[in-house]
Amino acid sequence: MEKEVLKRIIIENQEFVSNRKIVERDITLDDHLNYVFVGLRRAGKSYLMFQYIHKLLKYNGFSIQQILYVNFEDERISLFQASDLGLLLDAYKELFDYEPIVFLDEIQNIVGWEKFARRLADQKYRIFITGSNAKMLSKEIHSTLGGRFLIQEVFPFSFEEFLKFNHIQLYKNWEYGELRNTVFKLFQTYFYYGGFAETFHTDEKRLWLNSLYQKIILGDIIIRNEIRNENAIRTLAKKLAESIMQPTSLNRLKNIIDSTGVSVSRVTMIDYLNYFTDAYMIFGISNFVNNLSEKETIKKRYFFDNGLLNNFLLDPETKLLENMVAIHLVKKFGNNLFFYNKNIEVDFYIPSENLAIQVSYSMANADTENREVSALIRLSDKFEIKKLIIVTFNEERQIAINNRIISVIPVWKWLLLK
Repeated sequence: MEKEVLKRIIIENQEFVSNRKIVERDITLDDHLNYVFVGLRRAGKSYLMFQYIHKLLKYNGFSIQQILYVNFEDERISLFQASDLGLLLDAYKELFDYEPIVFLDEIQNIVGWEKFARRLADQKYRIFITGSNAKMLSKEIHSTLGGRFLIQEVFPFSFEEFLKFNHIQLYKNWEYGELRNTVFKLFQTYFYYGGFAETFHTDEKRLWLNSLYQKIILGDIIIRNEIRNENAIRTLAKKLAESIMQPTSLNRLKNIIDSTGVSVSRVTMIDYLNYFTDAYMIFGISNFVNNLSEKETIKKRYFFDNGLLNNFLLDPETKLLENMVAIHLVKKFGNNLFFYNKNIEVDFYIPSENLAIQVSYSMANADTENREVSALIRLSDKFEIKKLIIVTFNEERQIAINNRIISVIPVWKWLLLK
């Protein structure tokens, strides 16, 4: 690799980053630490790098010449190897006399990048890294990096960030004024097409999302993991989408794949699901009452963005609603999020918060209301749960029963609660 090419890349990237328009996302980074940003492809990992660079330029007194940003999806360095990484610093130092702050974008494309990152950290450089694969969080990499980096997971825009992107500022009691209608109208777009910023200003949202899905399936799952049975992976993705809201066992998913005419082992099925999880396409939650083995093998699985899920669905509303609630809760509570299914079926249970949540698109039907309310009351009696919520699409009221208050709240309002 010629240094002259690297020099052009360094200068071009400085100009590119400094000219990016930024709508700040809600994230706080320590000015003395190194970070690895991980998450779903196109979720905004690079954007957070750009946001932090702008902060350095605007508030911390840095100049753009002190920034060394490289995107390893640049075709000019597609043949880069770990042994070439040192050339980046050599090329930079021939251009500038500074010690740069280093930003390495999509570094997982370089096999063996970890040792270079550790060397820079040992030499007291500040470093920011992005990657689209949860394998970057593996024990081996943690060992190699030696605790020198913090992990920052990055997700598609939340609804609050989506409103901010659209220049909507919420004021006190906004839900009682005209702003309510604006928020609800914007929510309907967010509900169906999700939080990928690149879709916000395009009319071809579904086309863009389908293209992203193909890149994730092919690049982040099939090619990266050297899978020969592409049909099985695509069938599994479809069935995972169709199974939203329902606990699904490994055996059931295996039987579905077997029905395509290609038999897979239980171990292979576990690997397939891990590949989807590693790519940040799906996540799972366990039944609170299951034993440890069942918690790992029987899960309700959700997609990390409604837009990706909506690619698969014909009548999507009820599934999209529960999926959106699940995304919000898993980002907030992580491994403390469960569902409950043992004589009582409750969609989400967060024992650490003394909170139980049902999801119902509409409560207009009396039988639906009785079913949702009854499940919450029974679970509340069992564990003395104080906070009971039913999230709907656009209905709001309170239900008083058995000395309990159940809050019925529309999802677009619930997502914005502090």
